[in-house]
Amino acid sequence: MQRDLTLAFRDLWMQHVVWTRLFIISTVSGLNDLKYVTNRLLRNPKDFEKILVQYYGQQKAGKFQNLLTEHLLIAANLVNAAKDGKTDLVESERKKWYTNADEISDFLASINCFWSVKSWKAMLYDHLEMTEAEAVQRIEGHYENDISEFDKISTQALKMADYMAVGIRKQVNGR
Repeated sequence: MQRDLTLAFRDLWMQHVVWTRLFIISTVSGLNDLKYVTNRLLRNPKDFEKILVQYYGQQKAGKFQNLLTEHLLIAANLVNAAKDGKTDLVESERKKWYTNADEISDFLASINCFWSVKSWKAMLYDHLEMTEAEAVQRIEGHYENDISEFDKISTQALKMADYMAVGIRKQVNGR
């Protein structure tokens, strides 16, 4: 179970960042696959829900799914606003994004005593900062920097996955 849980969360967080990256690329480049990429990206929160429901029940797993979906929708608005040069809208969406990260952090800490608000906020804020930097690099055509930023995002996503899996294992084992 321990190894499977870690692998499951690593897979989910990597899918989260990979499909986010593909969304950014498709949006910025105006690719015809945007609808399909978006649909696949929005499946990710539902996939998280399927695993979390086993440990936290439908209501709590559903709440996480809703918060993570909101995270993705805000990110989409942010990328589109940045692409279109709408700086006021970028700032507004950025504030919503960080508020959503706070809500996710608070929620996760409330359902598992081995997950701290402080740790989740730090990880999610890093995630947001790097994802926005990735999008900006892509928009500005700095592809080498864009790729480098994604490498950092991937490493950080695995840290979030491991933190999530360890917390659930500790909670299930009562330590």
